[in-house]
Amino acid sequence: MSSARSILSVALAALTTAACASSSSSTADTGAAPATMSAEPPSPDPRIGLRAGLMDAAEAAWNMRKVSTTPPADSFVGVTNSDLAFIGNYAIQGNYNGYQVWDISNPARPTLKNAYLCPASQSDVSVYKNLLFVSGEGTSGRVDCGTQGVQDTVSADRLRGIRIFDATDMANPKYIANVQTCRGSHTHTVVEDPNDKENVYIYVSGSAGVRSPSELAGCSRLSPDQDPNSALFRIEVIKVPLANPQAAAIVSSPRIFQGLVEPPEHGDAPEDIAERQQRIAAAKAAGEYTATIQGQEMVIPSRFTRPMLDSIVKARNGTGAPTAADSAALRQALPGILARMFGGQQNQQQQQAGPRPGPTQCHDITVYPQIGYAGGACEGYGLLLDIKDVANPRRVDAVADSNFSYWHSATFNNDGTKVLFSDEWGGGGGAKCRATDKKEWGANAIFTVVNNKLVFQSYYKLPAPQTTLENCVAHNGSLIPVPGRDIMVQAWYQGGISVFDWTDAANPKEIAFFDRGPVDSTEMGNGGAWSSYWYNGYIVSSEIGRGLDILELTPSAHLSQNEIDAAKSVRLEYFNAQQQPKFVWPPSFAVARSFVDQLERSKGLSADRIRTLRNELADAEKASGSSRRSTLTELATSVTADAAGSSDRARVEKLATALRELAGAS
Repeated sequence: MSSARSILSVALAALTTAACASSSSSTADTGAAPATMSAEPPSPDPRIGLRAGLMDAAEAAWNMRKVSTTPPADSFVGVTNSDLAFIGNYAIQGNYNGYQVWDISNPARPTLKNAYLCPASQSDVSVYKNLLFVSGEGTSGRVDCGTQGVQDTVSADRLRGIRIFDATDMANPKYIANVQTCRGSHTHTVVEDPNDKENVYIYVSGSAGVRSPSELAGCSRLSPDQDPNSALFRIEVIKVPLANPQAAAIVSSPRIFQGLVEPPEHGDAPEDIAERQQRIAAAKAAGEYTATIQGQEMVIPSRFTRPMLDSIVKARNGTGAPTAADSAALRQALPGILARMFGGQQNQQQQQAGPRPGPTQCHDITVYPQIGYAGGACEGYGLLLDIKDVANPRRVDAVADSNFSYWHSATFNNDGTKVLFSDEWGGGGGAKCRATDKKEWGANAIFTVVNNKLVFQSYYKLPAPQTTLENCVAHNGSLIPVPGRDIMVQAWYQGGISVFDWTDAANPKEIAFFDRGPVDSTEMGNGGAWSSYWYNGYIVSSEIGRGLDILELTPSAHLSQNEIDAAKSVRLEYFNAQQQPKFVWPPSFAVARSFVDQLERSKGLSADRIRTLRNELADAEKASGSSRRSTLTELATSVTADAAGSSDRARVEKLATALRELAGAS
């Protein structure tokens, strides 16, 4: 899907989904299936055929359990929950009405610290020290956080960009500044520069149309060859002085898309083509509006067209309802209006010879400052960026894939040798996990990073087919800090939550899941997991319509209790999924035993040797002081000798290192 059409698809999906939610209190898990130690997933898959419902849908779980579900505050009921950020004991949950701050120190019963009403789409959130950043992209967000919206086409009241809050007192954040951008902020990424302790940086991804220069000076819809200051084909970099965040400002606009051409695409599934044709026919019969966006006819919802009709009536000094002539005038003007909304790209592409230009913006950028890389999920491409000069990121590689529709987000493994990109086929509003859908569409693509190049390895898609009433596609997730393995938890909207192992990049495998039935049994409802992240021992998930879910992993044949304990030993002061930290495990017996469990699983050492190692670790743990230290040191020496004859040498060496570190800490 090309950029303009995909952006409109996302916009239409956001405009046409709605739901109501209950305001009942948090509830502990009572209905999820218990964990099993089987290495094989349950058959038949319990996710198939789950009963529908908003707050009473049937649930299924494997190798994980739900700890709590907490519905949203009253002022956020029925409004889309978006992304999450974490600091201390708090989870900050974005929402199209603002954001909610949850105290999750008791995961079984989170408490609401603040429901900050400040509407904007999509209110993606991130934190850094005492600062909270919130994205705003739509045309109705206001600088003053008012709920009345913005009616005028050009207005000084409109907020499209980044809001900045002083969150020193998380129960009472203070709105202190904003930075306006030409295309707003669909998402953003906080970037810490290891060489600059006085500032923090923000990469802004805005995928809406370019606003009028009458509203924000300097905004240009022209292509870069016509205007070198064009707001297209670039991202924005904001520098935030930590001592004076009110002085935050854009300091660069890197053109990381330079030279890219329109990527290949796979088109729509047959079911989607038939459904769209039926929808278009019904819309035309009802007198609704349609328009062709880069060769594809689409229904334009009334939330787009109603303000336009009102403007036509106002322009002729009319009153009352629009006339047939007003409607005809809008039909004639609509193609030009949509072209201008998306930077005039459509007309420019139709007129030029040769390859059409590629994406004009990223959807999401994940940075990994410790390795100097970022992964840009940029609509039609996955980009590898060099961010050693944080204020001036540069592209070092770009990959396209005809199986991908909309490159949405990126996640590195902990050592930075792999990166996973997700594909939000259908913009998040469609059922894309049907039994008939290809496994390569709406999935993740896994790459290794070799000499600044992205090398494709495999796809991973949720293995359980979902119904036509469940929006389902790859969405936001994060690594789980299991030593020696690449394990990720990921949200799939109404497909639920999937935990999978991609240590073997060519053969990713699901090892745990949680799912609910559809929100509604008769039509597509607004619900499902927007994002699911590991934070300090738990999986916290933003449920679009139901609130905040907290879950935890249970031991299984795929993940031992030692591995879970080792993951829980990694404690973060704060976490933004798009600002990826490097996990460091404190020396512990759980870490050492994790490697022993993995060697048993991989048959990297004999059963007798595994048994001996466990006995010797138990003896060392019972000892103390110099006795423990000498026992562990001797054990590390003997394990080092095991490496040469092992089929899993690298993991044996990791075990030896863990033992030496544990001896040093004893």
